[in-house]
Amino acid sequence: MAVGQLAAELPVTRPAVSQHLKVLKDAGLVTDQADGTRRIYRVSQDGVRAIHSYLDQMWSQALAGFQRAAQHIADTERQAEQIKSREEA
Repeated sequence: MAVGQLAAELPVTRPAVSQHLKVLKDAGLVTDQADGTRRIYRVSQDGVRAIHSYLDQMWSQALAGFQRAAQHIADTERQAEQIKSREEA
């Protein structure tokens, strides 16, 4: 898709779209190709795969950390209940 086409669909200026596309290109998320006086941008499948892999890893780590924290809280509460039960006996 050409920059002009993208800019027409977005609430930002054409230069802003160009700047954002440059950042995305530098990050490997889009590719571009000259087509006369226009540049045609496409999503990079390799870039999408890389982001997908990163997000999978990040979420796996975050969920594992959440599970550890929840287990720690449950263990602490269970221990407190056991101590309270012993003291009442």
